[in-house]
Amino acid sequence: MTTEIRVPTLGESVSEATIGRWYKKVGDAIAVDEPLVELETDKVTVEIPAPAAGVLQEIVAKEGDTVGVSALLGMIGEGAGAAAAKPAAVAQAAGAAGASTTAEAAEKTADIAGEGPVETRNRPPAPSAAKLLAENNLAAGQVSGSGKDGQVLKGDVLAAVARGTTAAPAPAPAPQVARAPSAPADEVREERVKMTRLRQTIARRLKDAQQTAAMLTTFNEVDMTAVMELRKKYKDLFEKKHGVKLGFMGFFTKAACHALKEIPAVNAEIDGTDLVYKNYCHVGVAVGTDKGLVVPVVRDADQMSIAEIEKEIGRLGAAARDGKLSMADMQGGTFTISNGGVYGSLMSTPILNAPQSGILGMHKIQERPMVVGGQIVIRPMMYLALSYDHRIVDGKEAVTFLVRIKDVLEDPERLVLDL
Repeated sequence: MTTEIRVPTLGESVSEATIGRWYKKVGDAIAVDEPLVELETDKVTVEIPAPAAGVLQEIVAKEGDTVGVSALLGMIGEGAGAAAAKPAAVAQAAGAAGASTTAEAAEKTADIAGEGPVETRNRPPAPSAAKLLAENNLAAGQVSGSGKDGQVLKGDVLAAVARGTTAAPAPAPAPQVARAPSAPADEVREERVKMTRLRQTIARRLKDAQQTAAMLTTFNEVDMTAVMELRKKYKDLFEKKHGVKLGFMGFFTKAACHALKEIPAVNAEIDGTDLVYKNYCHVGVAVGTDKGLVVPVVRDADQMSIAEIEKEIGRLGAAARDGKLSMADMQGGTFTISNGGVYGSLMSTPILNAPQSGILGMHKIQERPMVVGGQIVIRPMMYLALSYDHRIVDGKEAVTFLVRIKDVLEDPERLVLDL
């Protein structure tokens, strides 16, 4: 008896993945739930566990292949007998299956390319609908969806075509700058590496954010004396009681939630011609990993204590570095905090995490001479940057938001008293 290894449902709007690496080779013994293969999606890297114990009998999808949801990855056989070498005919069939899977995934990729930005609707068009949209040169936004959460179905596209809906004028293609060839002496010393799906998605989303949003950045600086003294005074007691270190992210996340309640536009997003105000604070925390930047989400951070926030950030950070973030950990953020200060950044202009309308950039704490009460004193200062979507957030709101964060960090008792 054999057991199939298939791609599980990877989360809403995720329809395909790339095989990262196989942890086992054909003939290896496998325990149930043991990690077998790593899949890279455009949001996160996930490990697929073995659905049964036995021996890895066949690998259908090779490393680097693109596979869709429910695609066959491999087969698990019973006992050591399954490890016997496969006949040439079986090997040839496996190769054909792999080629078929790759071709099918490539076709799905081509279909999805015609969908338009998925951020503009709750669910992307169904694959069959996406193919029809592409064939008729229609944008998803031109067709009203009758499926769940407004998803465009095949019948919706056929009805739109029957009504005489015509293709929208295609935007002028962006000029492509051709890469100049390297000198022969330099070319042999270069290394060309294919971008991972995660890195491709990071690049696409960041560029889309720049092209879509009316992005602007405002700056301020905060005196970190009060927070640093509070942290120094209570860090040992805090760690003893809560089992986690008292860092700065807990204070900044709490301060951001405080400001988001007062300036709700920074916690909103644009959906077509509507503004969607979020009456909750799901704060994304940017984490750098060896595979790129990921933004796991601290859900309902406004309802958490600083200790609870620190614990959750610690859990998410460890999962990100180990490649074990779940799809639920990555979705639903309403505002993002990016801490470039851990790498030594003194000032930067962070790019929005679309479709969010605001992102807070933290930076390095550096002692600088400041004038306080007419006297020059040395204070630990940090520059803050708020990048925001000017389509929804006015300049006054953005400046006020940043000033509120500055106020509560320079007087942290405000966080306790909700002032």
